[in-house]
Amino acid sequence: MHDSPIIAVTRRVPEAALEVLRTAGAVSLSEADRPLTPDELREQAAGATAIVSMLHDRIDGAVADAAGPSLRVVANVAVGYDNIDVAALAERGVTVTNTPGVLTEATADLTFALLLAVTRRIGEGERLLRAKRPWSFHLGFMLGAGLQGRTLGIVGLGQIGQAVARRAKAFGMEIVYSGRSKADDRVEAELGARRAGFDELLAISDVVSLHCPLTPETRHLIDADALRAMKPSAYLVNTTRGPVVHEAALAEALAHKQIAGAALDVFEHEPEVEPGLLDLDTVVLAPHLGSATVETRTEMAVLAAENVAAVLRGDPARTPVAPRS
Repeated sequence: MHDSPIIAVTRRVPEAALEVLRTAGAVSLSEADRPLTPDELREQAAGATAIVSMLHDRIDGAVADAAGPSLRVVANVAVGYDNIDVAALAERGVTVTNTPGVLTEATADLTFALLLAVTRRIGEGERLLRAKRPWSFHLGFMLGAGLQGRTLGIVGLGQIGQAVARRAKAFGMEIVYSGRSKADDRVEAELGARRAGFDELLAISDVVSLHCPLTPETRHLIDADALRAMKPSAYLVNTTRGPVVHEAALAEALAHKQIAGAALDVFEHEPEVEPGLLDLDTVVLAPHLGSATVETRTEMAVLAAENVAAVLRGDPARTPVAPRS
């Protein structure tokens, strides 16, 4: 029997977060530095009072039941929490938390890096050089698309979407956005942003950037029909969740030049990538690097740990997740 609460951590986290967790209980850190199988995840959770989970961990009622009645909190080290059955955990009296805010700027930076890479053909150019293929400068060589005066369509103008819009505004882009709710008037005024319907956004945007959460309504939001609605000269950028895009449909659209290009940091069946995307020069791919700075990933893990510590000492969580109504 443990006198202290057991805190199950499903994958290695920065030492700063472990230090916080050790003040709250006995840390049980998975020895496997990889995504756990469902059986391994339930085994890791057995008897736990708290679980610190990663975005690839499916935390459902079965995992909560494996932990048993002692489970009080699941702290997801991510903003998104589509990997957690929040309703099932709420039924068992378990608090769920996430890590919003701390990764906003890093993800917006990466989004804009991908946007520039695909519109200016940076990845394609680097591959040409690394392959030691002959080239010479001329006025028609590897022409890309400029951004000044172009329209950026942001799907989901939350914290990250707003941060991306600020960067786009500095590049001279016009901003339109769509989403479930209208942004604050002050946010619209600051960004010079206009709300549009999703169909209009697709039709008028030169770049479509996705920043909506993954929900049943947004799964495959970008499908064959949506891609057909975009300009042939338009680009798609996805740094939110992979299943928001139907990858096979995207590969087909790019192969037939229905849109000009795409840049993806997340994938529908991560870590696998749709094979049809891999050989296309019009695609820029990154392995889920949106929050991948030392500072940001450390802040995320520390915030998750602080949520655990707060709940275990009887205080409200810093960033709780409410079950969807």
